[in-house]
Amino acid sequence: MVSFVSVVGLLLIVGLHTFIAAVATRFLRIRLETQWGTALYVLFLVPVILLLSTLVLSGPLGLGTDLGSQQAVVMLVIALPLTLGYTIDVFWMPHPDEIELPDTIDD
Repeated sequence: MVSFVSVVGLLLIVGLHTFIAAVATRFLRIRLETQWGTALYVLFLVPVILLLSTLVLSGPLGLGTDLGSQQAVVMLVIALPLTLGYTIDVFWMPHPDEIELPDTIDD
C-alpha cells in the first residue's frame, strides 16, 4: 500500500519538474534565435536535467513512491512535466518579443 507521504513526494517531484521544464523552455526561447533550436534543446537537454533531478530527489532524498516499472517513471516524472512545462510556456506565457521592458536611465 502506498503511503500519503509517498504520494505527496511524487506530486512534489512532478510539480518541481513542471516548473523546471517551464523555466528552461522560457530560457531557451529567449536565448535561441530559431524555433528549431529551441525545440531540439527542449527535447534533448531538458529531459536530461529532469532525469538528474529525479535521481537526486528519489535517491538520496527518498521522495516519491515505487511506480513498478521504468516506463511509468519516465512517463510520470519526465514526459508529463516536460509536456506540461512546454505547454505552459508556449500557450499561457506571452512571447518574449511581446514583453515591454522599462527604459534604462543613462547618467
